[in-house]
Amino acid sequence: MKSSEVRIPPPPHTPVKPVIDVVHGVTIEDPYRWLENGDSPETQEWTDAQNKRTEEVLGQISSREFFVDELTRIFSEDYVGSPVIRKNRLFYIKRVAGQNQPVLCMRELSGSSPERVILDPNKASDRGIVALDWWYPSQDGTKLAYGYSERGDEWSVLRILDIESGETLPDEIERARGAGVTWEPDGRGFYYNRYPKPGDVPPGEENYNRHLYYHRLGQNPQEDRKIYGEGRPKEEMYGTSLSDDGKYLLLTVAHGWNSTDILVREAKDIDGPFTPVVQGIDALFHGRIYKGTLYMMTNYKASRYRIVAVSLDQTAESSWRDIVPEDPEITLTGFSIAGDSLVITGMKDASSRIFVCNLDGSGKKEIPLPTLGTVGSVSGQPESPEVFFAFQSFAQANAIYRFYVDGSGKAELVLRSAETLDPSLISVKQVFYSSKDGTRVPMFIIHRKDLLEGDGAKGPHPTVLTGYGGFNLARVPAYAGAVLPWIMAGGIYASANLRGGNEYGEEWHRAGMRENKQNVFDDFVAAAEYLIREGYTDKEHLGIWGRSNGGLLVGAAMTQRPDLFKAVSCGVPLLDMVRYHKFLIAYIWASEYGDPDDPQAFRWLYAYSPYHRVREDVEYPAVLFYTALSDSRVDPMHARKMAARLQAAQLKSGSDNPVLLVVESDAGHGVGKPLYKVVEEQANMWAFLAWQLGLKVPRQEKG
Repeated sequence: MKSSEVRIPPPPHTPVKPVIDVVHGVTIEDPYRWLENGDSPETQEWTDAQNKRTEEVLGQISSREFFVDELTRIFSEDYVGSPVIRKNRLFYIKRVAGQNQPVLCMRELSGSSPERVILDPNKASDRGIVALDWWYPSQDGTKLAYGYSERGDEWSVLRILDIESGETLPDEIERARGAGVTWEPDGRGFYYNRYPKPGDVPPGEENYNRHLYYHRLGQNPQEDRKIYGEGRPKEEMYGTSLSDDGKYLLLTVAHGWNSTDILVREAKDIDGPFTPVVQGIDALFHGRIYKGTLYMMTNYKASRYRIVAVSLDQTAESSWRDIVPEDPEITLTGFSIAGDSLVITGMKDASSRIFVCNLDGSGKKEIPLPTLGTVGSVSGQPESPEVFFAFQSFAQANAIYRFYVDGSGKAELVLRSAETLDPSLISVKQVFYSSKDGTRVPMFIIHRKDLLEGDGAKGPHPTVLTGYGGFNLARVPAYAGAVLPWIMAGGIYASANLRGGNEYGEEWHRAGMRENKQNVFDDFVAAAEYLIREGYTDKEHLGIWGRSNGGLLVGAAMTQRPDLFKAVSCGVPLLDMVRYHKFLIAYIWASEYGDPDDPQAFRWLYAYSPYHRVREDVEYPAVLFYTALSDSRVDPMHARKMAARLQAAQLKSGSDNPVLLVVESDAGHGVGKPLYKVVEEQANMWAFLAWQLGLKVPRQEKG
């Protein structure tokens, strides 16, 4: 549908109420500060008007019905998640056709016992807005700690399920977001993280100060003993694990996404001090204690990571033994212990590898994978040679595989998701391009296999480019269920592996964080220019999409290079980088972005902050912002303020490119969103991009 065929009403009136700040000597005028207050009647009325306008526009786009139908069909198929094995029981998430929320299933590995649903959050809400955030089975597989939250706010309530009886125990712990439960071997208690209640700490700090506690089953949670966190920096995050014999408690203290400490103590000494193994080193460490030895994967003196063995009797660095040295081509991503062996995951050029070796690092062998794709969680037990792992690719939905460390090493399929598409119809190509400073950057390009053959090669083609570039997270080949309708209708989808992720280790991460963040935006712009230069698309058919930190990415890209893109989809974004740290949990991201209260960090943040880079004499691409009221990570004020500023700029520049805003109720950052809301969000986004980029979708046959 051409833009001229869609009637676009003018945006709602947005009052300009300038607030002037002087930040580190720089005068900054903020015309829409009032939109930060999401509770004010004026903001709510304005938001309602924006939602109404957006629905009026999107409702005219004929392709939206196609995307709704296709996404409903794809998301209604059975889908299995990652596996966790405990004794002889396999646990996994499964999305069942027709249900809004995934359920937690279990099956016995011996005999022919049928699959059993042990948790079904769909029963907790007729509207599908209660979600299972996380779950941790006890070591013997008889109990389960889990967290439910409502409306996507992720503020979980921790509960305990007795798997044998199916009864929920009376233990109930609030404010257990990201609880990180570690069960004792006997299943009578566990360690977990809990946030303070509002009012127990200064206003705003209830979103931080996540401390470590110990809970004994049957005990009043208010009497739970605090294990760690008192007097520590409010933004620290804690993780725990117990040694295989339950003798030692290992504590990991995370300082953002680039530094961790490792501490240990005897578990029975409940009030005893922790002994530091690693403390104050600017590197990441992940550990596991087995048979009295601490195995640590670290990027300390090894950007792509190595694995070292440390005797608990002698933890000085000089006594560390390299058992898996750094590989110049493989970035390690994790390890586990099964059957007296190390099971190691890694990636090469952003696609997964999996290896097995002896505990001393010898005898290393690779486990063949089905295709270019991504290994998810790996689950094994020290006493068993049986290992389960999740695997997916762009065209293959998640599946669970099994192999034996003492066998042939061949992975066999155990459970798979329903096939929504024949993978042979999809072409996945990995290319490499040069960024502004000459850095070699990989990118995946996905399209229908026949699209670039014969007469179908005639472009330019409607193309959507996406990326992330931050927080040490790689953009790996993941099942593109939401993207499949776009691809099968003839669109191209490109995913760039920008600096800031961990595709090539910690150097790659740090090259895209803090003062180096501009590298991420340069990598993204270079990816767009590559797609145009190679004939896949042109400026009139190129759109970009990103969410969260990826929303910041596309916000920066469109304000720095508005001439390069036709349309932008920007989800749950950070956009005001001068004030981002003042809202919700955002101060914990200061280690990644920089703290605006620091004069040096302010300079680089203000230099690229999308909200502050909008100019009234520039024509910007068409933009769809989407955010949610219950988002407890990124405040929706970012999208509100940016939409207002861009709408004003478009009016003054005379541009007819629409700037639309959707603010969802009963939804959060994305976790736990019910099926119908996922379909609505994705259908809106892809219909908007199809409209702007000229993608012609198949006609819908009505019977």
